[in-house]
Amino acid sequence: MNPLKKKARTQEIHPIPAHPDWMKVPVRFPLEEDALSKVRSEVAGKKLNTVCESASCPNLNHCWNRRTATYMLAGDICTRRCHYCDVAFGKPAALDMEEPKRVAESVAELELKHVVLTAVNRDDLKDGGAFHFAETIRQIRSRRDCIIEVLIPDFKAKRESLDLIFAAKPNIINHNIETVRRLFPTVAPSKNYERSLEVLREIAGQGFKTKSGIILGLGENAEDVEECLRDLFRAGVRMLTIGQYLQPTPTHYPVQEYIKPEDFAHWKEFSYSLGFKVVASSPLVRSSYHADEYVE
Repeated sequence: MNPLKKKARTQEIHPIPAHPDWMKVPVRFPLEEDALSKVRSEVAGKKLNTVCESASCPNLNHCWNRRTATYMLAGDICTRRCHYCDVAFGKPAALDMEEPKRVAESVAELELKHVVLTAVNRDDLKDGGAFHFAETIRQIRSRRDCIIEVLIPDFKAKRESLDLIFAAKPNIINHNIETVRRLFPTVAPSKNYERSLEVLREIAGQGFKTKSGIILGLGENAEDVEECLRDLFRAGVRMLTIGQYLQPTPTHYPVQEYIKPEDFAHWKEFSYSLGFKVVASSPLVRSSYHADEYVE
């Protein structure tokens, strides 16, 4: 293991409570020649990272069996330590300048119709990795006619970094708010709630389809969630995902509550009442889950 690669963790051990029945994902054991194996072979053969694996997504088998995956650019080590996240924290390696080309080749070979690109935070880079995003978009465009969705970090709200993304013209730009204002200092101390809203306002102001997401079960109350959803709508977000926080390991921030499916249905209805155009809200929803279907 890379000695510079560390998991985000709190100081205490927090046993992971048993998942309720509605959080259990049916596992399908595929044959070697099926779609899951093809995606796994493709990303491994080209030495690519996916957020599906790096963030321990519960939907990996389901999505990969549909030949969909979210590529994670700029390595698999993040420069920020968020207590809820399973992506490793530490000092990243230098950017792999051939990665955009390999991602584009992979997209073409898998014949993807909807591609999601995300990345770790790269605060060690002047542009936060924005040019790397833009170059990957350009490389994909040169090989494959498809919808490109990007899930970007906040880039510290630097306009010059955001302009690089805007100039590349992805179809959808997502920046996840992740949690409510009150919990930001606790669960995401290296991020800033108002800065994320600023980024979303900039995206919407440029006319892009603007998307964000929040995870529940971190200790928020109904007033917190209502405030956050209203803030997102006022910032110009019109595509929204709401899912359940899953504690990756006993050293991560403890899950406070497993939110019931009927509560997710309530927040979906509430979000539509505010004016959101597309809302995916259920325990297993993640920002890239069925992204192609939600666009349609």
